[in-house]
Amino acid sequence: MPTSPAPATLPEGVSFETSSDDISCYRLDANDLRVLVLPQDGVPVTSFMVTYHVGSRNERAGHTGATHMLEHLMFKGTDAHHRRHGTSIMETLERLGAQLNASTWFDRTNYYEMLPTQHLETAVEVEADRMRGALLDPDDVEAERSVILNEYDRAQNDPVSRLFDEVWAAAFVAHPYHHPTIGWRSDIETISPDGLRHYYDTFYYPNNATVSVIGNVEPDDALAMVADHFGSIEPAAHDIPQVTTREPEQTGKRRVRVEQDGQLGAVLSAYKSPAATHADSEALDLLARILASGKGSRLYRRCTDQGLTSDVFGLNFRLRDPGLFSVFAYLAPERTHEEVEAALREVIAEIQENGVTEEEVERARQQLTAQTAFNRDGPMKIASQLNEAIAAGDWTLYTRYLDRLGDVTAADVQRAARTYLRDGRNTVGWYVPTTQ
Repeated sequence: MPTSPAPATLPEGVSFETSSDDISCYRLDANDLRVLVLPQDGVPVTSFMVTYHVGSRNERAGHTGATHMLEHLMFKGTDAHHRRHGTSIMETLERLGAQLNASTWFDRTNYYEMLPTQHLETAVEVEADRMRGALLDPDDVEAERSVILNEYDRAQNDPVSRLFDEVWAAAFVAHPYHHPTIGWRSDIETISPDGLRHYYDTFYYPNNATVSVIGNVEPDDALAMVADHFGSIEPAAHDIPQVTTREPEQTGKRRVRVEQDGQLGAVLSAYKSPAATHADSEALDLLARILASGKGSRLYRRCTDQGLTSDVFGLNFRLRDPGLFSVFAYLAPERTHEEVEAALREVIAEIQENGVTEEEVERARQQLTAQTAFNRDGPMKIASQLNEAIAAGDWTLYTRYLDRLGDVTAADVQRAARTYLRDGRNTVGWYVPTTQ
């Protein structure tokens, strides 16, 4: 992992921590805000992102969906940025040519802008202002409650989305990955403005966040802006609550069934996988590709070529805590769930017994390398990928990913398949189309 020396001079109140490749990590002395800076040549645009280390993983029963609801409400305004003054966050930034949005996931929430570098300080000022200045007006809460309930209903009307929610809820009985990121409907309906304020006042502080600055910007200028606008924000006066729940070992196969109007049925088989920082994570990334990516993959040849499925794909969800490795298949017309589930199990068992070839590993590695390059093409895409490494608990996963991937052998992939994809320790979901 190449590193760079600490810069000779830094703005007052900023300390250098470490660097990996071209990304340098700093902290604000006053409040422990972490700052990542990646300078790039080229078009004079910069992405600015604040990643809060809070997601649905941090929610308790009765308050699920709080992180996602706050994502909406954080755009509604502060005393300084509000539509009643003609200075709303969207108006302020869009008039400068910015693209901006936010997203919520299990382990994090992020707010981000991409805009001309000359206007970067405005984005920094806006994000600093809403870190502790969000109004969370009760009228806005009620308005967004309706918006989010509509969003929830749309997802429930999508049988595949619903199937994934049902499988995650069955696979995790103790850990909060059990909850969908959007929350359960009854919690969305009942969470109060006071409850949201308490959640905001628990987690949204500089010492529970990481700022990323990526693009055509001088590091000293970027650090000075961050220190100027964020440096006066007090850290939390309390310890940030940590998730200590660990999912107990699954001791038998679990099944769920979603019956809903639709066309093609589907099978989803999900296995407990290790946390993103675990050494086996890259082997599972490769295994997902070998199993179900492209016409040369094992499941495509076994299932799609033989008319069992119309499509198959594999997903290794890399999260802060152990997540799920999933294999998903759409049934071909006139084929049964039993046939497809048996074929998935057969292909996985073959890899567990006889392994994979070095050629398969290298092909999967090249696919992931190409995908990684595509996903890092430009400041906004880099911010998106870096965001997930931050959420997983180690931002250097971003810089070290290809090196870690290059170390994986065919034997590692077989061992990972044997270790994690154990029949009888998985959760299987069927989507069964019905007619109205």
